[in-house]
Amino acid sequence: MENTIVKVENLSHRYASQWAVRDINFEISSQGVVGLLGSNGAGKSTTMNIICGVLKQSKGEVYINGINLKDNPVEAKRNIGFMPQKLPLYQDFTVEEYLTYCADLRMVEKKQVKKAVQEALERCGVAHFRDRLLRNLSGGYQQRVGIAQAIVHNPKFVVLDEPTNGLDPNQIVEVRNLIKQIAVDRAVLLSTHILTEVQAACREIKMIEEGQMVFSGSIEMFNNYIEPNTIVVTLDSPPLNEVLQQIEGIRSVEQLTPYRFRLGYDGEKKTAQRLANASVSNEWGLMELMIEKSSLDAVFARLSKKQIK
Repeated sequence: MENTIVKVENLSHRYASQWAVRDINFEISSQGVVGLLGSNGAGKSTTMNIICGVLKQSKGEVYINGINLKDNPVEAKRNIGFMPQKLPLYQDFTVEEYLTYCADLRMVEKKQVKKAVQEALERCGVAHFRDRLLRNLSGGYQQRVGIAQAIVHNPKFVVLDEPTNGLDPNQIVEVRNLIKQIAVDRAVLLSTHILTEVQAACREIKMIEEGQMVFSGSIEMFNNYIEPNTIVVTLDSPPLNEVLQQIEGIRSVEQLTPYRFRLGYDGEKKTAQRLANASVSNEWGLMELMIEKSSLDAVFARLSKKQIK
C-alpha cells in the first residue's frame, strides 16, 4: 500500500490465559476514514489501545509512520491523536485552557502552542467558545473539543472511539462532517458499532471478531460481501405466482402488493434477464426490476457469525 501511515504485523495480546486478539495484520494509508467494526468483546478496544500506545502487546509489531511503536514510543506517538470513548475533559478548564494544556502534553513547541490551539479551535468550530468552561458546553460541542485535543499537535493518524455516541441526530451529522474534514489530510480510524456511521463516513473497513480480523477492504466490498439473493419486480399485468416461479433460477415468490413481488433467485445475472424477457414476451408490463443488496446489518451478522432475529 502506498503512503502507509499505520502497519500492524502479527499483533496478538492476552490477558492472563485469555487471548484478546490473535495474529492481526493490516495497513492504513495516509488519508481518509477507516472504520473499525466489531461486536462487544471482539478485541476492538484492545487493538485500538495497542495502536495508540496505551497498552503494550504480547506479540507482534505496530509501526506508525514507519516508526516501531514498541521500540520508540515517544517518537511514534507524536504522529498519533486519540479521542477515547470517555472524553478526558477537565470540566473547570475553559476550552482554550484545555487545548493549551493538551498541546503541552503532546510536546508542541512552546512558541507554536498558541498557533496550534487557534488552528484546532477553528478547525473544530469551537473558536467562539474559547473562553467558555467545558462543563457549560453541550454534548455535541464537548465532542468537538474532544476531537480538537486529538488533532492539536497535527498528527498524521487520529483514532476516534465512538465519536458520535450519545449525540442527537443533528449533532451526529455535524460531527460526521467534521471527521470527514480532518480526514482530508490525515488518516482517521473510526471505531463504532453504528453501521450507518460506517456507511456514511468510511472508505474502508476493518472488522475484528473473536480476536481475529474477519474482514479488511473497501466499503463497496463490505456491502457486496453477501451475494444478492432477491429481486424486487413490479408488473402492470402480473401472472399467477406459480408462473413466475417456473422461470429458471427463481426459487421463491413473495407477493408484496397486487403488482409488486420479491423473488428469491439463484444469484445469476442471467436469471434477471430471463425474467425481463418473459415479461416482454408475455406482456406483463415490466415497470421495475431491482436486485436487492444485503443490508449492512446482514453483512455484519454473517461476518460475526450471528443471525439476525
